[in-house]
Amino acid sequence: MDLIKTWKSWSQPWQKSSTRARTLFIAAGLSVGAVIPVYAGATLQNPTSKPELISQNQKPLELTLVSYAVTKEAYSKIIPLFVKKWKQERKQDITFRESYGGSGSQTRAVIDGLEADVVALALGQDVNQIQKAGLIGPNWEKEAPNNGIVTKSVVALVTRKGNPKQVRDWNDLVKPGVSVITANPKTSGGARWNFLGLWGAVTQNGGDDAKALDYVSKVYKNTPVLPKDAREASDTFYKRNQGDVLLNYENEEILAKQKGEADNSVVIPQVNISIDAPVAVVDKVVDKRGTRQVAEAFVKFLFTPEAQREFAKVGFRSVNSTVANETQKQFPKVGKLYTVSNFGGWDAVQKKFFADGTVFDKIQGGRR
Repeated sequence: MDLIKTWKSWSQPWQKSSTRARTLFIAAGLSVGAVIPVYAGATLQNPTSKPELISQNQKPLELTLVSYAVTKEAYSKIIPLFVKKWKQERKQDITFRESYGGSGSQTRAVIDGLEADVVALALGQDVNQIQKAGLIGPNWEKEAPNNGIVTKSVVALVTRKGNPKQVRDWNDLVKPGVSVITANPKTSGGARWNFLGLWGAVTQNGGDDAKALDYVSKVYKNTPVLPKDAREASDTFYKRNQGDVLLNYENEEILAKQKGEADNSVVIPQVNISIDAPVAVVDKVVDKRGTRQVAEAFVKFLFTPEAQREFAKVGFRSVNSTVANETQKQFPKVGKLYTVSNFGGWDAVQKKFFADGTVFDKIQGGRR
């Protein structure tokens, strides 16, 4: 009974917290119960106070990681490794609060008040938005190894089993009778990578912008619907059985096959874009909560061979040279790999392709 009374006393401040804050946690996939740390060996000194650790170790810390959905499998293995390492080296307990969802939705949640110590998102533009909101300092790319890019992937062309339409490369997407499924790049980060893959298939292979516009316009004319995000696009292809080709992340297809959820043919074009996913410490939050040291240590740990092997196991191409060499046979070789920097960076990409009235809107107009 004393434990019940203590829990009620402890939980009252949370219960009185703002409705908006609770809504943010729930909308971002956070369980209220999951954020209450459990202390082994705790004793109740005062029925109206929180339990304290008996040991003389440093005070436990809690980190909040906000990431995009497909990384969950990897972080479920990486986080325990880091917690164990930190405990051994610093004699301090850490608990993690984790949130997974669409990268754009996660970005908006953080900007709207979800206090993330670390964000791991699908594209640098999302981190840039958080920076522009005043939560992350400038030049965040320089604060972590590899300019903040923690995983890589490429665009995969996923066909029906046996590849009945004989799709072998980008050019086959404009053949008559080939139906292409991809999300709307105005609302989906994954679809923006797909768009740059399409555009770069021309401009990074000797063509100019005029030829790229013609080619990409034809691809979107072969696209019957534009789902709002990558998950809905996958559902359209797999569950609703629409389309002959799905544009998707290579790592998503690898993970789906591992889980037995997909049995389709996958083509990796030889001219392809490196889908570079960044990680960053949210400066304003870690300084407020006093978690900067452990947050920065966690980010650095993500680039170690130990963590990178876990990313590779679920289909990501490693950014660590040692692990990349170990796992190279798992991934088809790409003849020419380009990055978003070939387009001038994310700000330039947004201004040229996705801002209102620019290239994609013109392409959309031609589909109607």
